Amino acid sequence: MLRLCVRLVRRPLLPAVRLWRRNIQLRVVAATLLMSLAVVLALGFVVIAQVSKGLLDAKEEAAQSQAAGGFAVAQEKANAPAAVDGPDATDNKVGLDASTWMNSLVKQLASGGQTAFEVVALGAGTGDPAPPGGAQGVRGARASGNVDPTASVPLELRRAVNHATGTFKTFSEIRYTAGAGDKAPEPALVVGKRLTDIKGDPYDLYYLFPLTQEEESLNLVKSTIATAGLFVVVLLSAIAWLVVRQIVTPVRMAAGIAERLSAGRLQERMKVTGEDDIARLGEAFNKMAQNLQNKIQQLEELSRMQRRFVSDVSHELRTPLTTVRMAADVIHDARVDFDPVTARSAELLAGQLDRFESLLADLLEISRFDAGAAALEAEPIDLRDVVRRVIDGAEPLAEHKGSRIRVLGDTQPVIAEADARRVERVLRNLVVNAVEHGEGRDVVVRLASAGGAVAVAVRDYGVGLKPGEATRVFNRFWRADPARARTTGGTGLGLSIAVEDARLHGGWLQAWGEPGGGSQFRLTLPRTADEPLRGSPIPLEPEDSRANRARAAADAAAAGADGRQQAEGPDRSPIPPRSPVAGAQNVPADPTALPGNGSRVVARPAEQAAQEDRTDGR
Repeated sequence: MLRLCVRLVRRPLLPAVRLWRRNIQLRVVAATLLMSLAVVLALGFVVIAQVSKGLLDAKEEAAQSQAAGGFAVAQEKANAPAAVDGPDATDNKVGLDASTWMNSLVKQLASGGQTAFEVVALGAGTGDPAPPGGAQGVRGARASGNVDPTASVPLELRRAVNHATGTFKTFSEIRYTAGAGDKAPEPALVVGKRLTDIKGDPYDLYYLFPLTQEEESLNLVKSTIATAGLFVVVLLSAIAWLVVRQIVTPVRMAAGIAERLSAGRLQERMKVTGEDDIARLGEAFNKMAQNLQNKIQQLEELSRMQRRFVSDVSHELRTPLTTVRMAADVIHDARVDFDPVTARSAELLAGQLDRFESLLADLLEISRFDAGAAALEAEPIDLRDVVRRVIDGAEPLAEHKGSRIRVLGDTQPVIAEADARRVERVLRNLVVNAVEHGEGRDVVVRLASAGGAVAVAVRDYGVGLKPGEATRVFNRFWRADPARARTTGGTGLGLSIAVEDARLHGGWLQAWGEPGGGSQFRLTLPRTADEPLRGSPIPLEPEDSRANRARAAADAAAAGADGRQQAEGPDRSPIPPRSPVAGAQNVPADPTALPGNGSRVVARPAEQAAQEDRTDGR
């Protein structure tokens, strides 16, 4: 379930991930966008913090100065001597109680603010229980501008003013009473101090300075920074896109031209404009392409000349070779009349002429493959008949070497559309090589058919192949041991022609070997001529190889240990025993797939595998 969920999540993201990996311009622009956005955000936070701090500091300084003047005026009015007469009766203490005087004081102090601040007066101890036997002073709360005095002054500030002397400040909100309509609360700076009234009783006086203008200024700064930041980010992204495009476009052009050059269109060139680094790169690329084209043309011409030379020489040598063959046959037939040394020379001459004729034939065949003139005459054939003809021809050599050729898997027809002559040539080469290098041991030829493929494997138990030789063995004129003699008169081109025959059929010719453990060559052909191969019904590495025998011994030991544990009691091993794979049905499959082709393994039918096992037992 976890794998399924991960697959479902990854599937819609695969196109985006693929685009991200393949488009360098997108990655550069995205990186520029993210980095510029991070820089703008960091700069915006710093600027907003500095502006906010500057506005609040200026507001606090002005508020403290204005509040200090108001506190001084209020205390001066409370301490002023009473006047009998005066132009303003409300400004005198005569005939006034503390409540009336407080109302007059709040109005007078608030009248100088002109909405720049509001004034709130609270009796001493407001918000705290009165001390036992203590004087409560003026308990009525008074405020200007329909301000709710108890809700607008924080309780913490009131406690600080009640329990200490001096001026205190804090940030809060100005809340209004129902008489002010639906006026929303406003952020404010509250400054308070303990004073005494005309009776000498303490009371608390607070100045509330709204921060609406500062908040509007800060919002303006934020919107300006956001707009400018967005513009800068978009501008930087556009600049990055344009700059990267100037670099990426020539690179993409060079990549496209390189792909066309690799496809064989050697006349492609880059368009060069200007004299900058990109222009010099384009010029160097064009020079490289021109030199590469000239070199490839030279090599192609040389290859054509070589192929033509080999073909011409092969054809031209056939006429003198025929004459020499006729003369050699006459000498060889009359060797009984010669002395022993001359008779032996006649025999050697005939043998070398046979090898010379084989070499010429192989050279002509190789030249046809190189020129692309080899034609396939495919028809349905039974590979068992081809194998029987090959074995009949190799029996004399096997008897001379003391080897025995065994055939497995020939109980059922193995039909495929192939060129019988070419397949017989491939198998003859494989069987003769196996007998020659088998060190007198048996040679096993195995046939199998499964799915859309047929295969023939030739197994010997001779000197084998060293690591890395399994691929070099198909090179022309290559020998595993240069000092080893060719007792059968081989030309060194047999496996090269064989692999070309396999490719002409759309098949595989592969080799496996281990030092001292023999080797196995496997020919895999499609059942029908136009069907692509997806696997082989015969494993490339035989079952009796050292690695497979070691694995089988380990499995047998593990199975024996499991049987003993089951007989003794419950399994206490920390490693769980192997369980059979569901749906396998004991069908042997090819553990070796052709590397890099993404092919699946084609299994043999169970009936055929059982028949082959019975044949192995015989």
